[in-house]
Amino acid sequence: MSGHLYIVTAPSGAGKTTLVRMLLANDPGIRLSISYTTRAPRPGEEGGREYNFTDLATFQGMVGRGEFLEWAEVHGNCYGTSRLWIEAEMAAGRDVLLEIDWQGAQQVRRHFPAAIGVFVLPPSLAVLEQRLHGRGTDSAEVIARRLAAAQDEMRHVTEFDYVIINDELQQALADLLAVVRASRLRQESQRVRHPRLFEDLLH
Repeated sequence: MSGHLYIVTAPSGAGKTTLVRMLLANDPGIRLSISYTTRAPRPGEEGGREYNFTDLATFQGMVGRGEFLEWAEVHGNCYGTSRLWIEAEMAAGRDVLLEIDWQGAQQVRRHFPAAIGVFVLPPSLAVLEQRLHGRGTDSAEVIARRLAAAQDEMRHVTEFDYVIINDELQQALADLLAVVRASRLRQESQRVRHPRLFEDLLH
C-alpha cells in the first residue's frame, strides 16, 4: 500500500477536531475516514459527511464479516471504522486520517503497524478546563468527568510517534502539516511513490 495512515488522538477540549479540519482544508491529499454509526442523525448532520448512518442489523452484519478495523458500543450506539474503505484508499495511493481515541488507535495498529500516530496535548490542565467551560455546552459535573478522563487518556501519549502541544492554533497546524510532509519524504515512501525514478537513478 502506498498511502499513509495517520491517527490523530487527543483528550476532549485539546482542539483535535479543529486541527483536523484545518489540516484537511490545507492538504487535499488526505481523506478523512468517516465512521459508521447506528445512532440517528442530529439536526444538520448528513450521511457520509459527519457519519455513515446505518441500522443495527446492517452494522452487526459488517462486524460479522470483519469489515471494521475497530468498533465500539458507546451509550447504546455502535460506532465503527471501515477497514475495507481504508485499505482501498491506501492501495490507490491516497493518505487517510483517523480521528479516534487511544483505544481505537491500539486496535488500528494491530492491522496497520506502520500507521503514524499523532497525539494532541493542551498546554496545561488549566487551559483544558478553561476550553471545556468555554464551550458552554456541559455542566460543571460533566466537565469534571471530562477532565478526569482526559488525565487518563493523556497517560497513553507514549504510544504515539508525534506529540503536538496545541497552545497557539496556527503553530499547532504548522506542526501537524510538518508531520505529514516529513512522513511522505521517508525513503521507503518515496521509493513506493516514485519507483521509476529510483530505478533510473540507482541502476
